[in-house]
Amino acid sequence: MAQRVKKAVFPVGGLGTRFLPATKAMPKEMLPIIDKPLIQYAVEEAQAAGIEEFIFVTGRGKSAIEDHFDQANELEKFLAARGKTKELDAIRRWLPSAGKVAYVRQPAPLGLGHAVWCARTLVGDEPFAVLLADDLVQAEEPCLGQMMTAHASTGGNLVAVMDVPRSQVDRYGVLDVLRTQGRLIAARTVVEKPSPAEAPSTLSIIGRYILQPSVFSHLSRLKQGTGGEIQLTDALALTIGEEPFHGYRFEGRRFDCGDKVGFLEATMAFAMERADMGEAAREIARQHSMPKPLSNGDDAYRPRILNA
Repeated sequence: MAQRVKKAVFPVGGLGTRFLPATKAMPKEMLPIIDKPLIQYAVEEAQAAGIEEFIFVTGRGKSAIEDHFDQANELEKFLAARGKTKELDAIRRWLPSAGKVAYVRQPAPLGLGHAVWCARTLVGDEPFAVLLADDLVQAEEPCLGQMMTAHASTGGNLVAVMDVPRSQVDRYGVLDVLRTQGRLIAARTVVEKPSPAEAPSTLSIIGRYILQPSVFSHLSRLKQGTGGEIQLTDALALTIGEEPFHGYRFEGRRFDCGDKVGFLEATMAFAMERADMGEAAREIARQHSMPKPLSNGDDAYRPRILNA
């Protein structure tokens, strides 16, 4: 049986340039889907999967993330004094226990592999998870939880995978499939951002990983790869043959929240699932699926403000 995974790494050092100017002073991981920042969704997913220690790989200008995962004593006193118990619970219940959150700085944006390598001392010699907040997964059972169940049997390195359009494979690490057994896929190798013509498949890695600490030794020797960055995919390819390596076809819907359209789609999808605003969100979607009038001044097409 595989060793239990208790630590998770959250690479949050990116600059978020695709969301400028919003991310000029705000970390992209703090952009909210409704009323909760992306990074909180990732941490809550890790908590639900049994993760006990949370390691953030940060960069310059990311102090808002540290503040978010700290107690806000003044705000809590304000809410308590006014009897706002619902709001008070909303900022308390998901906070990790004292001493279970750690931060390490990535001194330069040298890629995902480099960010993970920066966490090596805090991870130590045990398996760990990696979650990318940009990848938001809507699922009945959280994606990492599904992977934890599978990893208990497979051990080794396990990555979440999904099929993407062949025209988009150059955005991902792509598996060269050896065999498939249910949701598990064994791979001959994995290729970082191949051209559509050269991609061995369309089965692509998204931002959920369960990794063995041996990956750190490969990361320490890697030179800059695709895009001039140290790629985690390149290190994982080197582990194949040393450790079991599998892709896992998770059940759920993934949103690329590093993309504006994906972020908008995630906002609508999560709003529709909420009891307090689902009906209003679906009505808004219905209104905007109607044929547009010839004039925006047409009274028949004036949007209505709905109470959630």
